Amino acid sequence: MNNLIIISAPSGSGKTTICKYLQKLDSSINFSVSCTTRQKRENEVEGKDYFFTTNTKFEEKIKDGKFVEWEQIHGDFYYGTLKSTLDEIINKDKTILLELDVKGAMSVKKLYPKKSLSIFIEPPSVEDLKLRLQKRGADDNERIVKRLGRLDSELAYKSNFDYHVINDDLDQAVKEIMNIINNKNKGVLYGS
Repeated sequence: MNNLIIISAPSGSGKTTICKYLQKLDSSINFSVSCTTRQKRENEVEGKDYFFTTNTKFEEKIKDGKFVEWEQIHGDFYYGTLKSTLDEIINKDKTILLELDVKGAMSVKKLYPKKSLSIFIEPPSVEDLKLRLQKRGADDNERIVKRLGRLDSELAYKSNFDYHVINDDLDQAVKEIMNIINNKNKGVLYGS
């Protein structure tokens, strides 16, 4: 059984929207909550979207080996997944959805190769991705340029994923992902 369902994509490709949509379709899908040092956005909830923390506390957890994966993204903020969260899910034979950047996804796949299923979400085009980032309104132009600057390196990881889905139609992308998950886990219910 694939306990760890990894969804990864370049920033702005729709991975957060897709993950939330998957949960709306199946309320038993559990979502892994990552830690971050970035500021909480207006619509985010502590403990539901992220565990928001300081750089100092995050760096202490790094030193103590508490993360299965972590990264400092765009040179500004830390993001990471606690190893204890994944170990607990596997020990209880449950399934969890992880929304990770490409390097984080590879770290989880390496540590849990027989327990993970990885899906790469691809934007239909660079132009579309740029428009999505601008419409989102969460970043200034400088940060959008940084995010787009990572695109080629993120796309280079695509072949390391078990599956990839182009998100040019949200409903279709979600349907494809649900089919992949259901086929790989042969109808096993999430979180039960």
